[in-house]
Amino acid sequence: MYIDSHCHINFPELYEKIDEVLINMGDNKISHALCVSVTLDKIDEILDLTKKYSNIYASVGVHPDYEGIEEPNIDTLLNFSKNEKVVAIGETGLDYFRLKGDLTWQKDRFRTHIHAAIKSNLPLIIHTRNAQDDTINIMREEGKKSVTGVMHCFTESYEMAKKAIDLGFYISFSGIITFKNAESLRDAVKKIPIENILIETDSPYLAPVPKRGKMNEPSNVIYVAEKIAELKNISVEKVAEVTTNNFFSLFNKCKIL
Repeated sequence: MYIDSHCHINFPELYEKIDEVLINMGDNKISHALCVSVTLDKIDEILDLTKKYSNIYASVGVHPDYEGIEEPNIDTLLNFSKNEKVVAIGETGLDYFRLKGDLTWQKDRFRTHIHAAIKSNLPLIIHTRNAQDDTINIMREEGKKSVTGVMHCFTESYEMAKKAIDLGFYISFSGIITFKNAESLRDAVKKIPIENILIETDSPYLAPVPKRGKMNEPSNVIYVAEKIAELKNISVEKVAEVTTNNFFSLFNKCKIL
């Protein structure tokens, strides 16, 4: 069995055909999917999905790319974290690729999520892009090794991955590792122990080869697993087994069905 540790199946592209998405998951042995929050105004629709489907879980958080929207506070995040199907805080983090200028608000939002994760005893889902030093520094300063989590859809350097692992974080890879121009990322996959890896789709985006250019969905996480197996010269069954165990170890509110 496989698990999609990060997807957005509440986005309209997938929500409109959600029954088909769930059927495809079953047909491809995807046992669970974690539907990740990016804004607070959509959290209720994510929770509705988790009520309807026993194998869908949720996170609560506000993505660093969204400026000028309802800002999360610790109490709000903690309130949602009490829901039995909310298993993580995020996605949160820093993104210096899409946004420029004074991003103090982004750092403050990141810190809010870290404090909520510590108080709720839930793992963090971290998005980071072109912000390696600041991301790790804030994780060190605010987390103080009292919080764990995952660096989702990882595209940064092996050196950053190693620092995150040392802080107790997993590294999650998406279909990007199958892209033609992702050779340096594939090198990182080879170096990172499978015991520190999760797999994801980040759907409806970033469809892996051979689905490149099409809408992504959780069932495509098998192609990420296959690429990791190829790069590490191990069986895809081993990748499925270890990444599934890693998922349940990190997101320990999730139930094995």
